[in-house]
Amino acid sequence: MKCSTIAKIFTFVAVTALALSIAPTAKADDKGCSNLSLQGTFAYTGTGFVVTPAVIAGPFAEVGTQTFDGRGGTTTTFTASQNGNIFQTTFTGTYTMNADCTGTITLIAPPPPPPAPQAPITITLFFVIDYNLSEFHAIETLPGAVVTRIGRRLFPGRSL
Repeated sequence: MKCSTIAKIFTFVAVTALALSIAPTAKADDKGCSNLSLQGTFAYTGTGFVVTPAVIAGPFAEVGTQTFDGRGGTTTTFTASQNGNIFQTTFTGTYTMNADCTGTITLIAPPPPPPAPQAPITITLFFVIDYNLSEFHAIETLPGAVVTRIGRRLFPGRSL
């Protein structure tokens, strides 16, 4: 009888531990985010390096705004320094926000200024949104670029 009681206690403890370990994971995976969660204008900075092609390789920095429409569309306007060459541009694209508040952004950029190759560029970023949907952190996944971005909502809590 003593062995049966120990087995029951052990089973109860094991099942409880399993339930407690699964519950936070399930909640962490679904934070309730969607494309609708991400809307408004964010001020951002981006820094890093372009590694290839060699003609534009060098340090990269940008400052701009990115607007998300809540339906999967985005527009970005910025001023950048690519290896010391300053340029301004605007491009549009799409985004997808997952339930865990991570997502991807795909931007179609107009051709960069010379001496870069003169063709449109598709830029894909992986991002995470945090601070009550008021800040994002992103990294470009474009081969040959090592660029990260941090954006904060413009005038949080206030309508423009």
